[in-house]
Amino acid sequence: MPSPRKIFIVDDHPLLRRGLSALIDSVPDLVVAGEAGTVAAALEALGKSQPDLVVVDLVLDGGDGLDLLQQIKALNPAIPTLVLSMHDEARYAVRSLRAGANGYVHKGRLDATVLIAIRKVLAGETYMSRQVQAQLAARYVNGWTLDTDASVDALTDRQLQVFRLIGQGRTTRQIAATLSLSIKTVESHRENIKHKLTIETSAELARRAVHWVAKGGNW
Repeated sequence: MPSPRKIFIVDDHPLLRRGLSALIDSVPDLVVAGEAGTVAAALEALGKSQPDLVVVDLVLDGGDGLDLLQQIKALNPAIPTLVLSMHDEARYAVRSLRAGANGYVHKGRLDATVLIAIRKVLAGETYMSRQVQAQLAARYVNGWTLDTDASVDALTDRQLQVFRLIGQGRTTRQIAATLSLSIKTVESHRENIKHKLTIETSAELARRAVHWVAKGGNW
């Protein structure tokens, strides 16, 4: 019998890590080989170990999941990654795949669906739910792209990260520290976001960002 495939979990919620660990360890072909709650801890652990797959949340302490995906690919391109997040699937699945992920699962499906996704990615396939595949197909048939959609989808990955943090009530200085950017760079991102979303004032930017986050990241 072959050895279980090793899974590393990166999520800043201890209860979710425990639940996901229990789910993975409940089957004979998979085993949890480690876990981390921050970007720094994840990179340190991954530098020492060689898991077969890394499960990554998009919202992490001390960084951002999209950035971590890119860093994992730089550290070891052979390690596949699967995103497990509460964010809107149709929007963030595309961004996650573009950042190097091999699949995307919504946290609302913390059941056998996660195991199916893990096994598909380990087999060299890409996993997205049927609903997301249908939504993306419909959008592209209608000419939708991340560059042309006049909504939050028009923001770059970094701009979307800044927009989300604004919606969480973070100050410019706090956003700079979280994303390891200069204050001037964050201010530049804020201005570009306002331009793309046709927003005139910082107060309106904050209001719309808070509203967007409150709706679960849906526009």
